Amino acid sequence: MSSVAQKRGFGATLWDWLTTVDHKKIGILYLLGGGIFFVIGGIEALIIRIQLLKPNNDFVSAGLFNEIITMHGTTMIFLAAMPILIGFMNVVMPLQIGARDVAFPFLNSLGFWMFFFGGLFLNVSWLFGQVPDAGWTSYASLSIASEGHGIDFYAIGLQIAGGGTLIGGINFLVTIITMRAPGMTYMRMPLFSWTTLVASAMILFAFPPLTVGLFFLTFDRMFGGNFFDHTMGGNTIIWEHIFWIFGHPEVYILILPAFGIFSEIIPMFSRKRLFGYAAMVFATVLIGFLGFMVWAHHMFTVGLGPTANAIFSVSTMAIAIPTGVKIFNWLLTMWGGSIKMTTPMLYAISFIPSFVMGGVTGVMLGSAPLDYQLHDTYFVIAHFHYVIVGGVVLGILAGTHYWWPKMFGTMLNEPLGKITFALFLIGFHMTFLIQHWLGFWGMPRRVFTFMDGQGWNLANVISSVGALLMGLGILVLIINIIITSVKNVRVGNDPWGDGRTLEWAIESPPKFYNFAQTPLVRGLDTVWIEKMEGNKSGFTAAEPVQDIHMPNGSIIPMIMSFGLFIGGFGAMFHAEEAWGLPLLIFGLFVTFASMATRSLKDDLGYYVKKADIERDLKQKGGRN
Repeated sequence: MSSVAQKRGFGATLWDWLTTVDHKKIGILYLLGGGIFFVIGGIEALIIRIQLLKPNNDFVSAGLFNEIITMHGTTMIFLAAMPILIGFMNVVMPLQIGARDVAFPFLNSLGFWMFFFGGLFLNVSWLFGQVPDAGWTSYASLSIASEGHGIDFYAIGLQIAGGGTLIGGINFLVTIITMRAPGMTYMRMPLFSWTTLVASAMILFAFPPLTVGLFFLTFDRMFGGNFFDHTMGGNTIIWEHIFWIFGHPEVYILILPAFGIFSEIIPMFSRKRLFGYAAMVFATVLIGFLGFMVWAHHMFTVGLGPTANAIFSVSTMAIAIPTGVKIFNWLLTMWGGSIKMTTPMLYAISFIPSFVMGGVTGVMLGSAPLDYQLHDTYFVIAHFHYVIVGGVVLGILAGTHYWWPKMFGTMLNEPLGKITFALFLIGFHMTFLIQHWLGFWGMPRRVFTFMDGQGWNLANVISSVGALLMGLGILVLIINIIITSVKNVRVGNDPWGDGRTLEWAIESPPKFYNFAQTPLVRGLDTVWIEKMEGNKSGFTAAEPVQDIHMPNGSIIPMIMSFGLFIGGFGAMFHAEEAWGLPLLIFGLFVTFASMATRSLKDDLGYYVKKADIERDLKQKGGRN
């Protein structure tokens, strides 16, 4: 083993986490970072619901309300949901395909640190009192006119964080294409790995438009670029096109990994093979393809004309078909199964009707004439949250309980898990179901208060109480995590007892090299096949025990990202503060010097010796 891996003490441990390139540790860092931002975004949501608890409320001012709704949406999408899902991808996907790490461990670390410093940069805006206030979509007419540096924090912070996400997507694509274990054909890959592949391909094509748009927005605000200023020959609507060419695929980048999580949970706890595996794979690919064809259904009211509206309306209807295929396959997987009502399975069962409700209202909004009536009302808020919370967040909570024993070697408390589930699900439906009616009754979105006597009072009270229940559910989850960590009761390879995929064949948590011997995959649900044939180890080895090459850790990704963080402040204040330009130069110097150091450094990694691996196997009593 490496000398780094054998260090002890808090200082060594902290250094290990700051320098790690191990995909499992980086995945946990993503989960931790995304979890912190999730709590911040949840607090912002509770403030929104307190403000709307009663008519003419003055809990927060109109300006602060705009800042809070902007930061809530931006934080939840870019800094919470996405990083948490990337965390699961990082931890689980290499294990599922039988790989020892991702293709580019250094870039994996760089991707995390760019996300972390980008999110930190965005949230530091609260300390400066200059917070983004143009909505999470930052439509150009509002974002260009916004005073102060709030939108600059938005544009630069998302550029840094988005760059990290793009790096991660490319890394996962290369990993899945080139590093699958022998016998792991594409049509033997677990569904979560398939959804990781398709979501990563979508990241590859969806994030560059966002990068270009944010670049233009930054130039408009800092250097008078006039890309979006119609009074100077620019075009405001172009921002909407650019944003939604990214923004709608982003919804599927989020929901597909959640689909993958449920496609792992439902077969395990139904004790059946996933029904219609091939159809599920092709539906996943089709969703990824069609996700790029529907962006302008967000723009039915901007005047694109009846032909464009009709085309995007039809494409919106079409994307419901592969999603419907998935729903029926999940139901038919459960049909006739021997279902175990674990916490992850409860989330999976509740996800189906919750997400279908969001999908149905999406098809409704896909009809241009109806969208004209419901556009910018609370009906749209309800639809969006039924998809994101009823799909993505339920998937995140399910995945947290499902893979927690694999990541940490301990099992979250099941009764507390079920309390979290009940509080969160009841609170979710209370919060957002009534908002459909608020939309029908004419309540506009983004309003910071409302008049008495409009018929919206009781509905807003119900919605706000539901948000409080959701918050209590998350609080119980945090308590559950603390209790589980303190008790530290260790579990085995397959604590659920019905593992079907390769991650359940190795110890919990896995060794830093994952597999002592590369597995040989002999079919779909390979661990289940091995168990049925009496192979207790869970897989057949494709190679003898031999030295394993591993990458060295590095602090350079953190320093490189920190340089971008510092340079961002310099870019923002270069025109008004004497220290702005020097800070920009210093930040870029740190980043480029780190890149040069990495390029010139001859880092060949190290080898885990065969004798050490055999000793580990002997201590464990057999194959890994």
